[in-house]
Amino acid sequence: MSSDINLKAQEKLGSIIAAREVDRLNEVFAQDVVDHDPAPDAAPGVRGIIDFWVDFLNAFPDLELNPEVLMADEDKVTVVLTLAGTHQGPFQGIEPTGRSIRIRGIQVARFENGLIVERWGCSDEAGILKQLGAA
Repeated sequence: MSSDINLKAQEKLGSIIAAREVDRLNEVFAQDVVDHDPAPDAAPGVRGIIDFWVDFLNAFPDLELNPEVLMADEDKVTVVLTLAGTHQGPFQGIEPTGRSIRIRGIQVARFENGLIVERWGCSDEAGILKQLGAA
């Protein structure tokens, strides 16, 4: 697989999330994707990733994802991004505060045949909690 195909899949991932069409994430994630950093109590495979995004977008419906750095080789894409949004729905047991958040995150995805088969990621969860007044 070429890095160009993987970058196009990564861009499609961003477009799907921006369009709030997370039920389409199976177009870029393999059904049995291995998430090395899943959300607490996440289901395995793409189902857990879809569920995470449903919950996160319910909590932050105006979420904006802005890639800052994008790097690719033959089978991996790494993206450093900023996430910003307003807390308008429950998040990890915290009722909506109306507060805005802005954090950074990083994701590394390994691709096979144009689909993400492994994912590693880290976002500033402590920063979210602090900005929500919960930390």
